[in-house]
Amino acid sequence: MSISNLPQEPIKNHILAALSSAEYQRLIAHLEPVEFEIKQVLYKVGEPITHVYFPHQAIISLVSILEDGTSVEAGIVSNEGMVGLPVIWGSNTTTTTALVQVADGGMRMKAMPLLTEFNRGSELQSLLLRYTQILFTQVTQTAVCNRVHTIEERLARWLLIVSDNMQSDKFLLTQEFIGEMLGCRRSGVTVAASILSRAGIITYKRGNIAILDRKHLEDASCECYSIIKNESARLLTKKSKL
Repeated sequence: MSISNLPQEPIKNHILAALSSAEYQRLIAHLEPVEFEIKQVLYKVGEPITHVYFPHQAIISLVSILEDGTSVEAGIVSNEGMVGLPVIWGSNTTTTTALVQVADGGMRMKAMPLLTEFNRGSELQSLLLRYTQILFTQVTQTAVCNRVHTIEERLARWLLIVSDNMQSDKFLLTQEFIGEMLGCRRSGVTVAASILSRAGIITYKRGNIAILDRKHLEDASCECYSIIKNESARLLTKKSKL
């Protein structure tokens, strides 16, 4: 992960972008631009969280790893949120591992200045509390989805979320990785991807995925996608009031 000078460009993270100019200016002294690397671990289970991260189009998976080595994605953080929420919950450790799945840039700051700013009761506090609800919705909805919906529906949901975060209909994801994130076998992902491919909704070749028909991909997805998306849109806007 490399750190460069603070870029003079539009704010790409939604939480930071929702801050007033005065509040954002107060954070600038603590913010550092970073470039995330694929498979980079930002923190592990039980390790102290020394920094929090505001991704741009990078995708960070919050992964639960079982004793037998099986890993399942519990949640995704991208440009809508912040990695390291346990810091504002009164803890500096967590039971999940934060793993970079799609590389891109972002901003980071040390945990203690973030907590100090949060405790001011400022706009940042309000936004992070709203984002906590968004992430909670995502995690609980994912648990329901993995229990009751088909792999095809879950794959469609996951591809839509990744597409939204990357702001692209084309990305590179292996079947093995998708299977780990969905908590299913690679063969199940192969079957589900083939169904969507034969329907002309996506193309998939050697890990390269392209969404050809977003409308029908949304139709193929379960309701979990719209629930998560609508909750995020409702809570993370400048005019949103709790």
